[in-house]
Amino acid sequence: MRKLLLLLVLSAWATFSLFAQEGETLDLEKAVLIGLEKNYGIKIAANNVVIADRNIQVGLGSFFMPTLTGNFLNSFNKEDVSQIFANNPEQITEIEGAATENLNYSVVGFYGFRPETIYSLKILGKLAEISDLEAKVLVENTVASISSSYFRLVLELQRYNVLKTTLDLSQSRLDIAKARYELGGAGRSDFLTAQVDYNADLSLLTNQELVIKNARINLNELLALKPDQEFIVKDTILVDKNLLLENLLENAYLNNKQFLVTQRQENAAFLALRETQAQRLPQVNFNAAYNRNTFSSEAGFLLLNQRTGINYGLTASLNLFSGFTLNRRIQNAKVQKVNAEYALKDLEIQMVSDIQRAYNTYNTNIILLDIEYSNYKTAIESADIALERFRLGISDYLQFRDAQLNLLTAENRLLTAIFNIKEMEIELMRLSGRIFYQEGRENFQLTID
Repeated sequence: MRKLLLLLVLSAWATFSLFAQEGETLDLEKAVLIGLEKNYGIKIAANNVVIADRNIQVGLGSFFMPTLTGNFLNSFNKEDVSQIFANNPEQITEIEGAATENLNYSVVGFYGFRPETIYSLKILGKLAEISDLEAKVLVENTVASISSSYFRLVLELQRYNVLKTTLDLSQSRLDIAKARYELGGAGRSDFLTAQVDYNADLSLLTNQELVIKNARINLNELLALKPDQEFIVKDTILVDKNLLLENLLENAYLNNKQFLVTQRQENAAFLALRETQAQRLPQVNFNAAYNRNTFSSEAGFLLLNQRTGINYGLTASLNLFSGFTLNRRIQNAKVQKVNAEYALKDLEIQMVSDIQRAYNTYNTNIILLDIEYSNYKTAIESADIALERFRLGISDYLQFRDAQLNLLTAENRLLTAIFNIKEMEIELMRLSGRIFYQEGRENFQLTID
């Protein structure tokens, strides 16, 4: 895809050594990689994906695997016993401290099949997909935020150089006015006016230093770096002037992760309805047990009783009536399914509208870029002529100041147009799902050279 490389070299523009004397060079791709590695929100989202995947295995074991339980019982009794036997009713037998022991081992197996568990497992699969897509949404939003912050810092550094150039022009004017005043060629008021304008431009430059410091802190925050971390950013912005609305919309339907999340939520709502309806079907339970029971007693006819064997069985149950609660749950599930369909349609409208708005802004700023660049070249020529005329004493300070302010305005408007194009490009890439992931692959689109 053809790119337009805009090199803004305004008078004394060079590097940003004032703000990153010995810092490491940081391009956009490196910034994004640092942010994705260190961002805690992304780490949390990645852990949630792992949990969702494990929930599928938990559901598979809970719904379709039998349970096997081992039981052990060993109880002791010690009692005083009085016994009368039928063959000798007149004799009472007294046994003090008669011991009784009951020892029981059992292994019990159970398998119950509920028809709704098939849909329950499918819902867990959809929830895992949703968790994965939500993690990708966070990644794409983080990439977009880092990109926007990075280019904001570049913009503010460029504005600093614009103001520095303006201050240099004001210094030249102040030197000329001072020389004229000292030689008697001009009044003191011209010198004082030049001094006031110089101080005003110096104040703007000082405020811009604060803006740059805060912009750097904002970027460091997204990268999970210390606020005072220094680095050098490149002063070249790469913009794409050939984005097509049709391609963006087509990609959005295929790759917009939030849209895909809403689709999966609609699917999950449909499966939840089927899960609830399946509760009307019969439930089948299989159970089997191996038992070994030993009973011994020092009193009575039965001194030892030992039983070993297997028992098993089948149970089928059907919900005949539950106070209409199942019907109400099915009705609620139907409403939730309809709501999920509405949510998908609503998000579709919102997505298309957001893309259209961003594309309109993008197109308008591309048109403005040519206008502002032409105006910028005219303003440079006008400022050069005004400075020369002022130096020769042909024009007064008001004409020079007007030309100076016109140049400052033209430079700022040109920078704003470039930044707006880049910001809308970032937003369009995010909305169309092309900023980092596309068709299941990592595909980082925004680069800076």
